[in-house]
Amino acid sequence: MERLSADSLGAEADGFFDMLEERRRSSDLSYAFRTFNPQPYRGATPISASTLKTMVLESQHLSYIIQEITLESDEPHEALLQEASALLDEMSQNLQLGFIRLLGFAMNKVFKSVFSSIRVNEDGLTRLQQAIQEYPVILLPNHRSYMDFLVLSYIMFTYDLSIPVIAAGIPLMGMKLFGEVFRRSGAFFIRRAIGSDKLYWAVLSEYVRTIVRTGYAPLEFYIEGLRSRTLKSLTPKLGMLHMVLEPFFKGEVSDISLVPISISYERVLEESLLVHELLGVPKPKETTGALLKARTVLKENYGCMHVFFGNPVSVRDLVNGKINLRQYNLVPRDLPMKPSKEMQEFVSGLAHMIVRLQERNVVLSAWNLMAVVLLQNLQGIDLDLLTHKTLWLRRLALRCGAHLTWPENVSDSEVMSSSLSLHHSVVRCERGRVYLVEEEGPGPVTQEEGVFRQAAAVLMCASYRNQAVHVFTRPAMVAVAMTTAASHRTDDIFHNFTFLLELFSREFVVIPGQAVQDFEEGCSLLQESGVIGRSDEEIHVRDNGQETIIFLRAILQPFIESYQVVFRYLCEESSQTLREKTFSTNSRSFIMKLLISGEVQSYECLSSDLQKNVLSALLRMDAVTKTKVDDQNEFRVNKSAVKKIWDMLSNGWTCQISVDARL
Repeated sequence: MERLSADSLGAEADGFFDMLEERRRSSDLSYAFRTFNPQPYRGATPISASTLKTMVLESQHLSYIIQEITLESDEPHEALLQEASALLDEMSQNLQLGFIRLLGFAMNKVFKSVFSSIRVNEDGLTRLQQAIQEYPVILLPNHRSYMDFLVLSYIMFTYDLSIPVIAAGIPLMGMKLFGEVFRRSGAFFIRRAIGSDKLYWAVLSEYVRTIVRTGYAPLEFYIEGLRSRTLKSLTPKLGMLHMVLEPFFKGEVSDISLVPISISYERVLEESLLVHELLGVPKPKETTGALLKARTVLKENYGCMHVFFGNPVSVRDLVNGKINLRQYNLVPRDLPMKPSKEMQEFVSGLAHMIVRLQERNVVLSAWNLMAVVLLQNLQGIDLDLLTHKTLWLRRLALRCGAHLTWPENVSDSEVMSSSLSLHHSVVRCERGRVYLVEEEGPGPVTQEEGVFRQAAAVLMCASYRNQAVHVFTRPAMVAVAMTTAASHRTDDIFHNFTFLLELFSREFVVIPGQAVQDFEEGCSLLQESGVIGRSDEEIHVRDNGQETIIFLRAILQPFIESYQVVFRYLCEESSQTLREKTFSTNSRSFIMKLLISGEVQSYECLSSDLQKNVLSALLRMDAVTKTKVDDQNEFRVNKSAVKKIWDMLSNGWTCQISVDARL
């Protein structure tokens, strides 16, 4: 196994080493053809990819489902079995070491070209190596870039760890040549719109369970489901997690290790693409031609990537005392079983916990903090003042538990200038003053085009702020709740806090049923930082805590204003029903007019993801109902309920916050 020599990153982020350092000293060819000697799961019997497929097709579970479908639809058993075989051929991986070597050779060249370093935590690799040998391992990285798909396999090949099989979206399969390379590098492909296709669900779930049950390989999937276009954490999807946990619940394996992985980019390759998607520009199709056209992206410098392998989470330890597994003994293992409400709540809580663990281990850079300050100074800010405020924010972030990378033996001014240079697509510095960069285009600019360009600049900067926003979310909610509460009484502040938590629970990931713990976390961080004082019944701001309270309120200000604007659209829309496909287009048109007129200041209102989050919040708060009409989602808006929530958010909130909400 390659030597893991630690390389200090400074006081804020110790224990990481640059894995590219040794790669730069050796040839790509010798790296690709090096001896690969992983230590596999001790409970596994080595089987081939074709044997794995045969086991799925011959499983009692699949046979039972096919028999059910035959009785329901009169389709012949043999025809359904052939269809299941075709589905399995479409989705299954065909992991081969030769293609891992090919991918390693290519990725070595790409990574050395685009990244100054890839830093990995040494102790995390050691823990992972041990976990892989003991139990089936599920790798759960966050998802911020297409690079995520490749980097874990690259790291595991480099350090003699078993190569994972990876759940991937089916568009990747359709890429000429590359689709097959991905398949033979461990990717298995899942359709995005499965719906109620009973046979597809059965084939997929049995395939996943068989991988876990046999210990075929570590299994990797994105618990958020999709790549985050805002670079914030997404609410987790539960389908795959249910599948991978079932072998434990049914007693087929003694434990499963879940490994949360945090991938942090100093600069994201798709930064411009993501912003344009948020503003309604269609996402380019994932094709080989599009990939080759994107080669110009590889000529840029994207700084440092951090990969943090978290502590393996034992499913057995988590379940102990919380779930009664006897229910699974009452049904034969091969028969499908609908999860109980208790089980669904457990899996949901576990999924949210994994995302929170991912957040806690994200490594922030100076640029993430600079982006926070820049968004509170959209008219520009003097570089000296930006430096001063960023250093102040650095101290606050560390007190709030953030992991920060800050170069040692380099002056603060050099750190700032280096960050500005790396992010030249987002900011520019002219005569000692820093501004956001707006896109350039041919010909005269209409009012709408001008707003679009300003919004693109703001949203691109906001994406880097979003990488840090989880650090401040709970203290910020406490700060806003204190500002708007009827009194200093803890009960009044907690009431406002829980309203914010519920309203923004799609915007920021919160573990269901833990409002008290979240409130306590926010209060404790503020108290330990000397910002607030607490008694048994009251909370008050200390004299030297005003600056921090003002900053924290400003963190939430764009979200508060954006939600209010969408509430206004829903209340002023003539119809009480709206279609999902037209919602973003129509609301964006409404918001564009308000931005042009100057009635609205926050360009983040134009984000399609934020608009959808508002709708999800209102659904959960019973102000909107959803039905299926002609295979499309249709929403019915209870305008009086929306107005009530809008009033709660607006009553004393906006005017109080916006006056001084600037760092």
